[in-house]
Amino acid sequence: MSQFLATRLLKLEASKLSCGRGCAARVETLLTALRGARFDDAESLIRFHDALLFLRAFPQSRKVVQLTESLLAGIGQQVAALRESGADMEMFHVEQFSGIAGMDINDTFTYEVARWLAQRYPRHLSVAWDFDDQGRQMAVALPRFIPLLADDSLVEADTPYLDWMGGAAGGEQRILPWLLQLLEDTTQTMLPKTTWYDALKINVSWHLGATPASRTHARRNPREMFFHREPLIRRNQVSLDSEMESSALPIRKLKRREGEELLDMVRDALTVRYRELYGTTRGDPESVVEADAGRGVHIFLWGLPPDRRLPLRAYHAGFTLKNGVPINYIEGISLFDWMEVGFNTFYAFRDGESAWIYSKVLRLLHQLTNVTCFSVYPYQLGDQNEEAIKSGAFWFYRKLGFRPGRPELLAMTQREEAKMAKKPSHRTSARTLRKLAAGHVFYEFGDGPRGLWDAFSARNIGLAVQQRMAKEFNGDPESMCRATSTALAVNLKVDPRKWSTAEQTAFKDFAFVLSLVPEVKNWTANQKQALIAIIRAKAAEDESAYLRLLQQHEVLKKALVRLGSSRPGDATART
Repeated sequence: MSQFLATRLLKLEASKLSCGRGCAARVETLLTALRGARFDDAESLIRFHDALLFLRAFPQSRKVVQLTESLLAGIGQQVAALRESGADMEMFHVEQFSGIAGMDINDTFTYEVARWLAQRYPRHLSVAWDFDDQGRQMAVALPRFIPLLADDSLVEADTPYLDWMGGAAGGEQRILPWLLQLLEDTTQTMLPKTTWYDALKINVSWHLGATPASRTHARRNPREMFFHREPLIRRNQVSLDSEMESSALPIRKLKRREGEELLDMVRDALTVRYRELYGTTRGDPESVVEADAGRGVHIFLWGLPPDRRLPLRAYHAGFTLKNGVPINYIEGISLFDWMEVGFNTFYAFRDGESAWIYSKVLRLLHQLTNVTCFSVYPYQLGDQNEEAIKSGAFWFYRKLGFRPGRPELLAMTQREEAKMAKKPSHRTSARTLRKLAAGHVFYEFGDGPRGLWDAFSARNIGLAVQQRMAKEFNGDPESMCRATSTALAVNLKVDPRKWSTAEQTAFKDFAFVLSLVPEVKNWTANQKQALIAIIRAKAAEDESAYLRLLQQHEVLKKALVRLGSSRPGDATART
């Protein structure tokens, strides 16, 4: 790349945050001058691409939108030219930069993602078979669908699986859709289908081409564009306390067709970045809502269908568009008034009002669920996540008002803050950041007590159930299920056999947990009736209603917080 072009690229990257009088014209001039520019290495082309994408999401004018769209339209050709030149293309496959038009996504997708891809992009998929790695699983799995294969696969060392599968499917290119359709047509539930397919570790290549799945072309036309003629909102201008007291965000419930289109878009956005969330793959299109946060930001949230929900906690997933461009994804997992939040802004947009958008996301989650305690899990802060360490993620949350839940980490934080106050140039070392990232951080508001959820983990409840199963039921889950369900049914005077399948599943899950809460039998009739309503709400249309019922049941909350805040085997957990 010439020095002249390198200089212009640096100016383009600097222009992303330029707002104010005259800035739009300067950016327009710069973009116009970059028409026809050709980059001869992967790093420069990726930087060019991501600067354009940022400006498309955070434009200073309508002409900036038009110019970035025009330049982005040519990225696929530049990728092809770069590949033909023999340039090193490895950087395009790094998670932060993957998903650019003209590239491939290569992964051993889960069954549900592979099935979705085969339905949505059938002509863009191919398989790279590795029989050295896959042979053993194929030997025992494929005979289910391929007659007489066992005569070869179970005793021979050189079974030509491609010949067998290609013969059965009607051609090598039809193998993947054939396998997926066979699984789809079985009467098995999703779990055994997933187990069977995932065990094969089929490496699928998804050729993005110029499809709207690529992050280069991913768009949803906004009703109106927002242009940044003033400086972007900085983190120190954001107050979570003020945000939580602000007016409710306007919400619109999407029709099912719109919900399906939105979920397809978010699956595209995550899959091209080598990511998958439980709630994006299995999201319920009937439950998608859209909130207009202002400044061109639209936040979408949805839940899970009743048959795919977590046993105890409620689950919400989300996705944010900025001027129609995907910029982040969201995950909220809740119990009573506590929610563990995952918030990940895509790499290209991390300079773009992330703190303000995050505050709007939390406001919306509170609005829908009434939770008043948000926590962030250690990985987001940097635990086993060097990217978060490099970005100083811990301080992003701390400066918004989050506090460490562990006393020793809070003390360490306060020591670092004292150093910063004394010497503003002080920067926390990576070593200290790794220590600070070892525990959850919390943001609490409202009138409730502080610190209630500091030591809580839903895992502790689950592990306590396992210990009881080992001790009293010889490790037999069926025996424990029968005993605990019968006991709870008698105690609550209900017959769950008359309930829906999803409600029966919720009842069994609660029975496991409440077997650790012997005082249930002494609850009042009203408390027991409220518990029945909670269990049935777990399988109702909207899990937010389940959360709101939980929040009203103080004795249940006290019992479960106690269980989740105690290490399994601790005598205090059942007293």
